Amino acid sequence: MAQVQNGPGIGSNPQLPPPYQTKSAVNTPDTTPFPNGGGPAAAAGLAVNRFADGLDSPRNAVVLPNGDVLVAEARTERKNEDPTYRDQGRNRILLLRDSDGDGRADVREVLIAGLQQPYGMALIGAKLYIANANGVFWTPYAIGTTRIADDAPRTWITRFDPTGYNNHWTRNLLSSRDGKTLYVAIGSASNAGEYGMEKEKRRAAILAIDLQTGRERIFADGIRNPVGMALEPVTGKLWTSVNERDELGDDLVPDYITSVQEGGFYGWPYSYWGKHPDPRLKGQRPDLVARAITPDYAVGAHASALGISFGDRTSLPQPFRSGAFVARHGSWNRAQLLGYDVVFVPFRDGRPAGDMKPVLTAFTDGVLVHGRPRALATAKDGALLVVDDKGGAIWRVAAAAAAP
Repeated sequence: MAQVQNGPGIGSNPQLPPPYQTKSAVNTPDTTPFPNGGGPAAAAGLAVNRFADGLDSPRNAVVLPNGDVLVAEARTERKNEDPTYRDQGRNRILLLRDSDGDGRADVREVLIAGLQQPYGMALIGAKLYIANANGVFWTPYAIGTTRIADDAPRTWITRFDPTGYNNHWTRNLLSSRDGKTLYVAIGSASNAGEYGMEKEKRRAAILAIDLQTGRERIFADGIRNPVGMALEPVTGKLWTSVNERDELGDDLVPDYITSVQEGGFYGWPYSYWGKHPDPRLKGQRPDLVARAITPDYAVGAHASALGISFGDRTSLPQPFRSGAFVARHGSWNRAQLLGYDVVFVPFRDGRPAGDMKPVLTAFTDGVLVHGRPRALATAKDGALLVVDDKGGAIWRVAAAAAAP
């Protein structure tokens, strides 16, 4: 298995090159199926199998208390370059169920359809919250139900402008431990503020909605594209995986995972990795640059860190129980590909403590790409579920002895 690079651009204290040390690259590979029905490679002591395949652009997954897996299917719809283009994705949520416990979904039902680029899902009590690109609503839901009626009520709790930077349409959801607050992660409307900051209101941020009063506030901002969210099990703090800005060179700016401080500002678009000014906005908002928080852990420039999940509830071997899994969707803005894997960052006392390690690799050989990990979830049996949007699959990673 190829080793993850623990180099100068990865870790708690990455060494950053100057901007424009290399030219900005456009290197987006086509995706081809794994040859001969194969799949990615799991780290030593782990095994991987297909939990589900034949999915239409799966984006995110959540596991319900009974073990059912909800999967949001959606596709990017171009908005800026060609307003007439519309890539008609499924715009629905599937329910997958492994009824015989063999590690493969044998039940597949359309739970709810007629959505607009769904991504985030959260079940709180008897309410299923769903985040579309244009807002968040809830609908009544009873665990075990495989179909929500087309005429079931949808109660909207907030609305969003769905336009902006094409690849930042995701709206992820996470409930607080007490179920009283719903966190909403929203990416920027641009790469580096080029459409004006008026367009960025309630963007590049994590919002917090009080579900009793409906009050919404910005929990933290200056976060270019926060996608994955998870609660760190030791401290209870909110963590997120972040897609940083492009077009400053192959090794700028590193994507990262970080704890999220309430009221914190993380630099975008005026600075990166703390207080390093973005040369495209030189001299703008020095007050914000001065208070920019340095993230906790870099996972590689342009690696596209989209998913984060902690290992405490998995049934994987002990080294994977204390730390964070990160799904790296893969680069397009580097001359050499980076990412296209799932990695693990060990933690101690609620903080990163050690080198990043490979978990699921071989989605690419550096030229051909067979899949792109995007989101992570923990199955009821403790396996790690990996959503592969380009491969149209969900991969199940378990201890080798527990492989089906």
